[in-house]
Amino acid sequence: MTNTPQPGAEPAKAAVPVAAASAPTSGATSGATSGAAPGTPPRTVWINAGELSGDMHGGRLLEALLRRDPSLRCIGMGGPHLRGAGQDAILRVEDLSVMGITEVLGYLPRILGMLRRIKAELAARRPDAVVLIDAPEFNFRIASAAHALGIPVHYYISPKIWAWRTGRVNFIRRHIRRMICILPFEVEFYRRHGMDVDYVGNPLLDVMDWQRLDAIAPVPGRIGLMPGSRRKEIEALMPEYGKAARLLLADRPGLSFHCVRAPNVTEDALRALWPADVPLTIESPDDRYATLRTCQLLLAASGTATLETALLGVPTLVAYRVSSFSYWLGKRLVKVRWVSLPNLVLNREVFPELLQENADGAVLARHASRWLDTPGELDRVRADLADLRRRCGPPGAADAAARIILDEMA
Repeated sequence: MTNTPQPGAEPAKAAVPVAAASAPTSGATSGATSGAAPGTPPRTVWINAGELSGDMHGGRLLEALLRRDPSLRCIGMGGPHLRGAGQDAILRVEDLSVMGITEVLGYLPRILGMLRRIKAELAARRPDAVVLIDAPEFNFRIASAAHALGIPVHYYISPKIWAWRTGRVNFIRRHIRRMICILPFEVEFYRRHGMDVDYVGNPLLDVMDWQRLDAIAPVPGRIGLMPGSRRKEIEALMPEYGKAARLLLADRPGLSFHCVRAPNVTEDALRALWPADVPLTIESPDDRYATLRTCQLLLAASGTATLETALLGVPTLVAYRVSSFSYWLGKRLVKVRWVSLPNLVLNREVFPELLQENADGAVLARHASRWLDTPGELDRVRADLADLRRRCGPPGAADAAARIILDEMA
């Protein structure tokens, strides 16, 4: 077996997205021939998103599936994007948005109840395929149940087993028919463990109107805030963002602060955690990519949002804080050097990572001041981010994934 780099190492040149060769062009409908044969009942797919970010990608995937097979029925667990694309959502992803060991324990009765419901629905409805999106702690249990029922299981967006508990690759080998990856280094990780997977490029490239977004210039002095979508992370980060804003304003009164709220978070909830003496604009999530592009820099919670901001070319300070026990355990289990995807893809720290005690207002203000006050510093970060966009492949991930799934269902 060839030597294989660890996650975060230089991506292998052979990791060419399937999308580059086989996805239809935007708006193409020729893939509709993948639909069910005339006279046969419509096929049914169960799509399970365990987080709001997964729901966004699931919505795009379902749209691509329906372009290829308009008669396809979709049921499962989703949020606003999957429901908007046509899913009959038996369960809501909004009811499962928790993170961290102790945080999950507090929601355990609800989580177990949802799993029982899903297992019962799978046994009763017998879909033709199950598609799971990330969220392994929840979705692996669904994979096991579906596999036991003889239902083919496909995984869209690999769980981050390259970061911790890599032994879970053995579960994937036994229970998952097709693993569809969206990060370039994942191909080599699975190859090292004796598995061939499908790499389709990153679906975030499909949801952004690049011609429009690249024309938006950052507004000097505008700082964006993305405190996350989960209650615990917002409660941990929003007050620290407020402290950082107050410190930054003391020397730079012309700064403005714009918080992009998640769809499931109210403006009142955000303002309740923000200092009353610091002006704050709450931005709607509806056109968040355009809003983010107007920012000179961002403060963001660790997660998918940091890859979004990186692809948009916006310098970002990454912050996160979980319970002491969750962090203690994570330090012992996590096998990668960085927690944010942009740093992992580029194999260097482009976005400073301020975790736990460093997710502090004074520390955030100090890092932001360095970026703002050092000539050329923000431009240097933006140049690194242009390289990241190139590495994440061309658009077409959802279309390529849809073709793979429907071919397996044929």
